[in-house]
Amino acid sequence: MLQRSSIALILFAVASVLAPLRALAVDAPKYPDLKGQWQRIGPNRWESATNKAPLTAQYRAVYEDNLARMEAGGVGDMASWYCLPQGMPMMMSLYDPMEIVVTRETTYILISHVNDSYRRIYTDGRDWPAEGQYERTFAGYSIGRWIDAAGEGRYSALEIETRGFKGPRVYDGSGLPLAHDDQSIVKERIHLDTADRNILYDDITVIDSALTRPWSITKKAGRVPNPRPMWQTAVCAENNSMIRIGRDAYYQSQDGYLMPLKKDQPPPDLRYFQQQKPK
Repeated sequence: MLQRSSIALILFAVASVLAPLRALAVDAPKYPDLKGQWQRIGPNRWESATNKAPLTAQYRAVYEDNLARMEAGGVGDMASWYCLPQGMPMMMSLYDPMEIVVTRETTYILISHVNDSYRRIYTDGRDWPAEGQYERTFAGYSIGRWIDAAGEGRYSALEIETRGFKGPRVYDGSGLPLAHDDQSIVKERIHLDTADRNILYDDITVIDSALTRPWSITKKAGRVPNPRPMWQTAVCAENNSMIRIGRDAYYQSQDGYLMPLKKDQPPPDLRYFQQQKPK
């Protein structure tokens, strides 16, 4: 009897261990194969000749002022010059490779750019948290839902909505602005090409008070064929020579001194430093 009870306990223990593994094995075929390293295909700019940003007059003026400052030798409103994360939606332009890690409750997007940008996309059915129950971030708070469009028992797309941002944020390196109120809503549909499973699309729609209407664009990425790709890390503060004081950018020379970034640039306001009189 004792031996039979011992065997029963062992079988129960084994079953307890294997049960979640079987559940994972059953769930695995439901999800699309997103493994590997993904790199951008196509330009990183958002605007094109056929898809201009529908900016309001106020924010078109903000954008043109930014372009003029860049034309004069400045860096404009590109916060990533000063090691701030790019945030959403700029980070999905994939300036560096992306990895997608899928679990039942959360899908993670990992990008090795500007101190390793990452996203958590919650797919556990939760609702939006109340203000104050989460921290606003450059990447925002993302809730996702897996879609079985064909009704075949397999997911074909991940639909995502992201809110809860902080700024400053822009769309790309041109400084194309989002509204300064940080009330953006970004909706996405991530899916594989039906003919080539090594091509990934991210259909993005931005709803923002700097726009006269929602603005949509599709970003494209390709899977790297190497099954063991090289992953890099980006520590922006390392060897970064850009310094922002007020609204102006300056440069730190190799010997540690502050330098102008553009021709005839005045020095920063030094009101809190004791000024030495010229000899």
